[in-house]
Amino acid sequence: MQFAKRMERLGTETAFEVLSRAKALEAQGKKIIHLEIGEPDFDTPLFIREAARKALANGRTHYTPAGGIPELRQAICEEVKRRRGVTVRPENVVVTPGAKPIIYFPITALIEEGDEVIYPNPGFPIYESVIEFVGGKAVPLQLKEEKEFRFDLNELAALITPRTRLLIINSPQNPTGGILTRNDVRAIAEIVRAKNILVLSDEVYKNIVYEHEHASILSEPDMLERTILLDGFSKTYAMTGWRLGFGVMPAALAQKVEKLMINSNSCTATFVQDAGIAALRGPHDEVDAFVAEFKTRRDIMVDGLNKIKGVRCLKPGGAFYCFPNISRVPMNSKPLADLLLNEVGVAVLSGTAFGKFGEGYLRLSYANSIENIQLALQKMKQVIEAL
Repeated sequence: MQFAKRMERLGTETAFEVLSRAKALEAQGKKIIHLEIGEPDFDTPLFIREAARKALANGRTHYTPAGGIPELRQAICEEVKRRRGVTVRPENVVVTPGAKPIIYFPITALIEEGDEVIYPNPGFPIYESVIEFVGGKAVPLQLKEEKEFRFDLNELAALITPRTRLLIINSPQNPTGGILTRNDVRAIAEIVRAKNILVLSDEVYKNIVYEHEHASILSEPDMLERTILLDGFSKTYAMTGWRLGFGVMPAALAQKVEKLMINSNSCTATFVQDAGIAALRGPHDEVDAFVAEFKTRRDIMVDGLNKIKGVRCLKPGGAFYCFPNISRVPMNSKPLADLLLNEVGVAVLSGTAFGKFGEGYLRLSYANSIENIQLALQKMKQVIEAL
């Protein structure tokens, strides 16, 4: 079988590959502590599940408009106004099965062969994958530990050329847990306006912040027509398997994204969209409890990592990942991640799963119980200090 050449440019998400290997080891009887997958370990709140159950009972199982049901699009407009202080209209909103289509579809609609897209590295691997798949040039902006994994604004400005079409930002950030401050976002907006480029702002972790406040570039002046806001329900509401996300963007682009939806998915499941309305308009007590528990786990994990000889770890400001520096450990990131999985059953990701600037780091998700986190830290200490 001959495959199209473009398939050679398509990357993957290593978290799912490592999860598959870890599950295979579990099937052989080995106990695995899962710190590799970016998935809350909580159940979806009951009131959201009840909304979906009621929708199913009422026959909400048919086709919907490609861009989403009007009720959910309106609820998203209300949420954007409430959280970001920006008035948007339903025609700015596209609902998708998961948030990844809001990476794939806008990049497909906007980027021509040879157009440049600046993206954070280390960063979510699907950014680079999709840019290269459509024939664009992926331009990495290195996130540095000494800057708390925030943007170096001078380096950002230096990377912009006449071929730059799009900048991707992600805050809180995967894999580092870094957060862009309000001043960072304001300065990025100034650069974007001056250079006349668009921004894809990935804000799926916006509700999972600790000591900091989430700052959205959409809230900055004159950014509504320059911003593609990516958001979803998976992380905040523990709805990973529901596959529900959305984008907020200029209406002209939303029309193109709807056309791509028609050509690929037709629409997002109706009863899942009803659950999304319940999530946005319902109580947030459980979500607040999720975040408080993540903060407790974060502190335990950071403290434990910093007690391992050769390892140092910044305290992440958001999301549910630690990104410890292992450059003083006598082993590169990928071999060490493999060793931890195969020898002591601790599944983590190599920093290189998130780009070339991830070498010398591991990514650990603390979306697991405190008991498992503490056991994993003991096992990691045992392995790393024996090298």
